[in-house]
Amino acid sequence: MNYWLMKSEPEAFSIDDLKRKKCEPWDGVRNYQARNFIRDGMQVGDQVFFYHSNCAQPGITGIAEVASDAYPDPTQFDPKSKYFDPESTRDRPRWMLVDVAFVRKLKRSITLKELQALSALADMKLLRKGNRLSVLPVMTEHWHTILSLE
Repeated sequence: MNYWLMKSEPEAFSIDDLKRKKCEPWDGVRNYQARNFIRDGMQVGDQVFFYHSNCAQPGITGIAEVASDAYPDPTQFDPKSKYFDPESTRDRPRWMLVDVAFVRKLKRSITLKELQALSALADMKLLRKGNRLSVLPVMTEHWHTILSLE
């Protein structure tokens, strides 16, 4: 099993939205490296930290699970979608997604500042300067360290 972190702005889609919907396609990823993590790395059953970004208190708010294999993101084909990509075709889709299922909310949110303060997480991809990817792998030891903060 692999571990991941997926970012979402809570005003666009929050952990509470995922809890209500139970399972949802993780669409709109438009970065090649993040797409490659989805396409080549994620497997059904992998665990995911749900991270609220671009908000007053960014941080990890819950846990989700990868619920499907990667498949083409249908928003890339829809001219009315903000994620439309005119260069992508159904024969050669450029963007992929996975479905994510709600597992649970954390007992409390673990803020970015808390994560940054831990030397055990110093090499975590999320905390590297300039890293803005919306999908990131999480090392097993980082996963367990973060859960111990709950």
